Amino acid sequence: MGLFSKIKEGLKKTRDSVIGQIDSMLKSFTKIDEELFEELEELLVMGDVGVTTAQDICSRLRKRVKETGTTDPAEIHELLEEVISGMLRGGQELNMSTKPSVILVIGVNGVGKTTTIGKMANRFRNDGKKVVLAAADTFRAAAIEQLEIWAQRSGCDIIKQNEGSDPAAVVFDAISAAKARGADVIIADTAGRLHNKKHLMDELAKINRIIDRELPDADKEVLLVLDATTGQNAVSQVEHFKEATGITGIVLTKLDGTAKGGIVLAIKNSLDVPVKFIGVGEQIDDLQPFDPDAFTKALFDVSEDKR
Repeated sequence: MGLFSKIKEGLKKTRDSVIGQIDSMLKSFTKIDEELFEELEELLVMGDVGVTTAQDICSRLRKRVKETGTTDPAEIHELLEEVISGMLRGGQELNMSTKPSVILVIGVNGVGKTTTIGKMANRFRNDGKKVVLAAADTFRAAAIEQLEIWAQRSGCDIIKQNEGSDPAAVVFDAISAAKARGADVIIADTAGRLHNKKHLMDELAKINRIIDRELPDADKEVLLVLDATTGQNAVSQVEHFKEATGITGIVLTKLDGTAKGGIVLAIKNSLDVPVKFIGVGEQIDDLQPFDPDAFTKALFDVSEDKR
């Protein structure tokens, strides 16, 4: 299955639920009026886009309708796709030009954080990069073992200590190993306790200080892994983590298992945090770099869907 086909298949539930309803609604109108925009806004909110973003989409869409002189409701579909694609663009590329670069991966337990790291490591390895994994989630039972399995599967080095060790010490060791081995990227797993726990934030701050001290000029990404099935709850997680840790991007997992793919828009538009990767399946290559145009095209492409 090609890249676009995977994304399209992964977005099927969202497409059927949100875009399917929008298409049906547009077919019921004979002209573009305020009632159409009100119904569209309501459907977008129901699709987990969020109130603020839904209002913003409709505002931009009104402007495009005016600019293009569009009068046929059937043509709204294409204009809506243009608007959404434009809103999602910007910041999706990983900032990894230094050797080594650092990716700090955070997120609450249960979102697929360690699995995401494994899939990311595998992708970088396939791109010819030397990867060092840092098992800095030292408090969750079996987290280290789980990351070890992914290290073996992806052919990457792993730096670990005993369960309960200081996470910052693990990251320090990983940096030392990466320097010695000429690694291209360090990916650090971190503890996934609840975002309102002060000690977790202190721990992340300590890890960041170690990275800044040992690799002051390194490119660093702080990626928050989110479970797409949680919908608007994922948006609140972004707010909490952004305030505490200065995240640079989002990895959105389990998109294939939900009709709540609209949260991609809510996160990017309302919180100005770009999505860097999306997970559209269980296989090792189902973690895909986020492509705003391909995502939007797949979301709106209702051809061949069973109606």
